[in-house]
Amino acid sequence: MGALNTVLSCGKGRTRLGEKKMSNLIRALWSDDAGQDIAEYAVMLAVILVLVVGTIRLIGSNANNAFSSVASSIQ
Repeated sequence: MGALNTVLSCGKGRTRLGEKKMSNLIRALWSDDAGQDIAEYAVMLAVILVLVVGTIRLIGSNANNAFSSVASSIQ
């Protein structure tokens, strides 16, 4: 295990090579915004769906009451 640490070590006082690669990978992933568009569209779609479903439920119950009222007045 000591030999592996020696191979991965960049020298006294420096970070290990694996840690440096990981920090470079995290920086690259953080700055890469190619996937953000899909996530933003998914969030917008979810918000729109919640609004549409809520509106349909609200209008649906009111429409049912209106049609029932009209039907009972016709009979």
